[in-house]
Amino acid sequence: MKKQKNLIARFIPYYKPHLALFSADMVSALVIAAINLIYPMITRQVINDYVPNKLLPAMLVAFAALLGLYLLKAILNFVLQYWGHLVGTRMQADMRAQLFAKLERLPFGYFDEHKTGSILSRLTNDLFEVAELAHHGPEDIFLSLITIIGSFILLLYINVPLTLIVFAFIPFIVAFFMFTRRRFKESSQKLRERTAEINADIESAISGVRVSRAYTAEEHEMQKFSVGNQNFVQASGKRYKVMGEFFSSMQFFMDFMYLVVLVAGGLFFYFGKIDSADFFTYILYISTLISPIRVLTTIYEQIQSGMTGFKRFTELLDAEEEPEAENAITVPALRGDIEFENVSFSYRNHGSADRYVIKNFSMHVPSGKTVALVGPSGGGKTTICHLIPRFYEIEDGAIRIDGYDIRALSRKSLRGNIAIVQQDVYLFNGTVEENIAYGDFSATPEQIREAAKKANIHEYIMSLPNGYQTNVGERGVKLSGGQKQRISIARAFLKDPPILILDEATSALDNATEMLIQESLSSLSHGRTVLVVAHRLSTIKNADNILVVTQDGVAEQGSHEQLMARGGLYKTLYEYQFKNL
Repeated sequence: MKKQKNLIARFIPYYKPHLALFSADMVSALVIAAINLIYPMITRQVINDYVPNKLLPAMLVAFAALLGLYLLKAILNFVLQYWGHLVGTRMQADMRAQLFAKLERLPFGYFDEHKTGSILSRLTNDLFEVAELAHHGPEDIFLSLITIIGSFILLLYINVPLTLIVFAFIPFIVAFFMFTRRRFKESSQKLRERTAEINADIESAISGVRVSRAYTAEEHEMQKFSVGNQNFVQASGKRYKVMGEFFSSMQFFMDFMYLVVLVAGGLFFYFGKIDSADFFTYILYISTLISPIRVLTTIYEQIQSGMTGFKRFTELLDAEEEPEAENAITVPALRGDIEFENVSFSYRNHGSADRYVIKNFSMHVPSGKTVALVGPSGGGKTTICHLIPRFYEIEDGAIRIDGYDIRALSRKSLRGNIAIVQQDVYLFNGTVEENIAYGDFSATPEQIREAAKKANIHEYIMSLPNGYQTNVGERGVKLSGGQKQRISIARAFLKDPPILILDEATSALDNATEMLIQESLSSLSHGRTVLVVAHRLSTIKNADNILVVTQDGVAEQGSHEQLMARGGLYKTLYEYQFKNL
């Protein structure tokens, strides 16, 4: 119960920016409730007075008044439907913007642990349910309570004993409601989780459709999807069973209440305790009363769905962000002198095994020099690259750039001094120009074109149907690996950073394309501090220093010539790559 109150307390402030529209919505609901309560009283007056006494002018005035009220009610219902939904939609947009901003601040470990489809489900499905609750919840509850309270007062005015008999059944309805609430909440949460899982499976299957087709694994994907789909059906079945029990029981209560009115009211009328006009008016008010009770039972499902969605929204909103030093230093430009001092790191805080990926690792990369990391897979070469821009937090030791501990620097200024070119290039679904502009969004079109020329991709871009305005497709699917790689290099040229990280930048390319890309990379590396991860040892022969990294740390280091002369692991790896040439 306390958690529910906390959720409500966090939910209410989202109405504040839209208070004017929300107030208009609630005032409309209040007036509609008043109109619903006035109708039976006017009817009672007509039956009791105007008809028996043949007061035609009064009858016409009453009918005109009813028509005017119904026209006003129609206008107010339009306000409820249009402005009310608008409030919900705007609140949904606010929450989605807040959640998206939160995602931009979460550590990389969060995305390692959570499926993309599950995160998308929170941004879309969950927030849609929250928006529906934001609109219908307060409006329907307010409208229903006003109608119930107003009906109770007016029914007491007509006949006190009969009203007390009828309302004696309300506590039983409330007790049943409270008994069912927990089961409803649990089933809603489980269904929400299953929906997120199936969304994640679909997102994964669509992203990997080329791989599954290439390996004729369609049947395997269908089996995986079938399991998730069946889990969804089971969760839905449990929830709808609770819903069925709830709504059928509530409907019985409504029907039974109506029966009580007919029986008790009929007996009161039979014994002369109530006249025909009051009996008829009483029936009208009970119909008016039952309608909001039914709305309250219906809105309960929506409250559970909406609050479950909001709970998942707050869970993501409360996730721990990338830590920032209290008085983080902002540096406009670094020289690029990088030093690792006894650095240890494992992924155990990110949902992986306990084993250290690197332990007591030390390395120095002088400003303006090129250092290559080579060695067997699993030695932590890519992890080392990810630690420099603080994609992950080290556990022991220190990483310094120009003498600054990187944990003391603001992440924005740290990453603003680093460019990364990776093997798996990610291009956003947009134009070529937009993708290059990620290097510097303040760049002019001329600067973007100059960066493309340096990356040897300008001529190809100009051959495209719309030049720099050509859409590259999702993940750059319309471009080849080499073309995507050159756009990634153009980004780095545009950023013009003092530190450059090349993580297997050419390993996925054919030899001819690799040679062309190497020319661009050599040009990009000039005058910068460069950290290269490479499996093709021929690409790093000219590095100032080469570190052979294994699971046990740095096995050996030196220039290409020095390492070959030493006859150690590097020489073995190098000769193995060229033994069949």
